Amino acid sequence: MTPTLTQARSRSVTPRRRPKKLRQGTLIAWLFLAPALLLFLYFKFIPMFVGLWKSFFKVQTFLGDEWVGLDNYRTIVTDSDFASAMWHSVVLAVGTTAGSLVLGLGFALLIEGPAKYLWFVRTAAFLPVVTTMAAVAEVWRIMFHPADTGMLNSVLGWFAVDPQPFLASEHSSLGSIMLMSIWRGTPYDMMIFLAGLVGVDRTLYEAAAVDGASTWHRLRHITLPALRPVFWILFTLAAIRGLRVFVEVYVLTNGGPNGSSEVLMTLIYKLGFQKNELGVASAGGIVLFAVTLVLTLLTQILRRRQRT
Repeated sequence: MTPTLTQARSRSVTPRRRPKKLRQGTLIAWLFLAPALLLFLYFKFIPMFVGLWKSFFKVQTFLGDEWVGLDNYRTIVTDSDFASAMWHSVVLAVGTTAGSLVLGLGFALLIEGPAKYLWFVRTAAFLPVVTTMAAVAEVWRIMFHPADTGMLNSVLGWFAVDPQPFLASEHSSLGSIMLMSIWRGTPYDMMIFLAGLVGVDRTLYEAAAVDGASTWHRLRHITLPALRPVFWILFTLAAIRGLRVFVEVYVLTNGGPNGSSEVLMTLIYKLGFQKNELGVASAGGIVLFAVTLVLTLLTQILRRRQRT
């Protein structure tokens, strides 16, 4: 009696093998992913490790690399230009994130609904996101022409406002780049907000309307709490996107005038490809990666604490 029960239990505990079709499906999926993974390995992960390795050397192309240890990191961290570029990146990231979030939420609330014509409005509003950043920045550079014949200055002239220098001034160059970044980032945030609004329970709005709640109270106590996960996602993406901004600054000002719009990526680019300090530039890239990683982890930790 006892051996029989033991055999039955052992048979029931024996793990089942994965079905053959499931294993074949997993293998096929990995085969389809293999080309993309190889490209990522060759063009992203291998250069990352090479950059980490080069950050400990004084790179000399024809004379051989010289080991310097952490000197490159000390150079980049104690450099006043690096501190200024870090501050400009933070200001640009905060301003762009705040502006695109507010405008994105506002536009999402305006065009959210089942009406048939809204698909055209959403598509038209999303076009700046799919347009190449270099092309967008070049168009805005023309619009920012400081003379009174410039497009934006012509519009300001209708309201009796004097021509503005925009990119040509140390006081307005960073703000002008921020304006263009908000214009391009707003549609992206709007589409994510629209996806989040789909999951809001409509019966809550009906119950609130019956209780006499105003539009502001419904937005504050129903919509915004329901969109809290969306805000965390956008904050995480904004932290990464804000610190890695490059193309718009490079095309519009190249960090000028007088370094007033210099950001981390343009500084690293100049160190590596203009001043030929590849070791210091590699150290700057690693520092940028570490800062981005820390910001992302902090955002995730705050999000988890908010849930609890």
